[in-house]
Amino acid sequence: MDRVIIFDTTLRDGEQAPGATLNIEEKLEIARQLEKLGVDVIEAGFPVASQGDFEAVRLIAEEVKGSAICALAHADADAIDRAWEAIKKAKQPRIHVFLSSSDIHLTYQLRKGKAEMLALACEMVARAKGHVEDVEFSPMDATRTSPEFIYQIAEAVIDAGATTVNIPDTVGYTTPEEFGRLITGIFEHVPNIHKAVISVHCHDDLGLAVANSLTALASGARQVECTVNGIGERAGNASMEEIVMALSTRKDFFNLTTNIDTTRIYKISRLVSELTGFSIPPNKAIVGANAFRHESGIHQDGVIKERTTYEIMDARTIGLSSSTLVMGKHSGRHALKTRLEELGYSLSGEDLDRAFSAFKELADKKKEVTNRDLESLVAEGLRTTSEAYHLEQVQVSCGDKSVPTASVKLIAPDGTVLADAALGTGPVDAVYQAINRLVRVPNTLTEFSVTSITEGIDAIGEVTIRIESEGSVYTGRGAATDIIVASAKAYMNALNRLLAAKGKE
Repeated sequence: MDRVIIFDTTLRDGEQAPGATLNIEEKLEIARQLEKLGVDVIEAGFPVASQGDFEAVRLIAEEVKGSAICALAHADADAIDRAWEAIKKAKQPRIHVFLSSSDIHLTYQLRKGKAEMLALACEMVARAKGHVEDVEFSPMDATRTSPEFIYQIAEAVIDAGATTVNIPDTVGYTTPEEFGRLITGIFEHVPNIHKAVISVHCHDDLGLAVANSLTALASGARQVECTVNGIGERAGNASMEEIVMALSTRKDFFNLTTNIDTTRIYKISRLVSELTGFSIPPNKAIVGANAFRHESGIHQDGVIKERTTYEIMDARTIGLSSSTLVMGKHSGRHALKTRLEELGYSLSGEDLDRAFSAFKELADKKKEVTNRDLESLVAEGLRTTSEAYHLEQVQVSCGDKSVPTASVKLIAPDGTVLADAALGTGPVDAVYQAINRLVRVPNTLTEFSVTSITEGIDAIGEVTIRIESEGSVYTGRGAATDIIVASAKAYMNALNRLLAAKGKE
């Protein structure tokens, strides 16, 4: 079988989703898991965008050696040199240069003609080639560019040194049949195409990103750019797990393979969800909570008799555990460590101590701690590793005949204990008002949602919020058996992200 190169851009395009900002430690953790997953190329960021992005790319390039590390750069000499500085210690460095190509972009954004665009593209590819052997070029908005100009661009940038030519459906405009014709046309009309890999990068504005990507692969493309859970600009990108499992499940049709260890898909899906604050819809293909659940009586009867009657994939192939080991208040540290390893988490030292302490606290409140509960506890630990302010205590008083009142206690960055109280329209509002009196950072709450991680009266409640400050959106997430406490944790998580971002400015 031909092998498809999986190019993951979760840390670059995925992080561009409003509210999905990740800190350096979180980016490194995701990069390490992508490496274990078997991703061929990790697009670690856009180094010229900010100092924080530069440092994250540089750290990932130094730490992650099993995947090629790619840095994005627009067609600008300083951006390309900055990208090289960030990835020069990578074992397999790549620079990805992009420049608009469609008439609408050339006219209104670049204000350049086609000849100028082509000359600049070749010049910048050659500059990148002076730094690294592995150079990728993307004509942005390719699917709204005339095919003839795409053929011309591809031939020219390959001659200039590009080893990968990426065809991006930047605004999610194309359809599978149309995209397939474009890819086929490139192979038919670009004489030096054998010197480069054809890649595709599809957005999901019309819900066609995965379909377009798969059609392109069937038409000869051999690199696909995607993100975990399909996160990204606007409606997002092609979903990595959907593409990989489509190729794996339908080998008979595509006759293509990847290097991905599919048993790690579920873990990294949850990790990205937890760290970005973007919940996974229950009906999400492959990794949604309902993806392997059956409620119809006819379906249940079929699955009981033979799983494949209604399941085209085995849940275990994506890393879902079928273990029945009961975790409760009598379980020890070793049992917890073993279960976490089954779920794909390798914790030791302080991380394990923190997780065990949180596990014991939860086990005193619940008869049985489920896998989803454990995943939430681990994610909670990841979220609190870089706090500026720590939530020490929250207490509320409310009822239908009383004014909601909340008191909170925080630990400031210098170790000072801060406490205050406030009134609100409800208990959560009162908690947030009290926190705002202590952490004086202007912001507006734009989204608040509560979900139950597991079933039952003792389930952990998970709160996701988004706040806006000076035009930027910050996501916060918190989990606890008490939804008021979970709400307070989520708000502190968002505020700490906001403060971290301001500290880098």
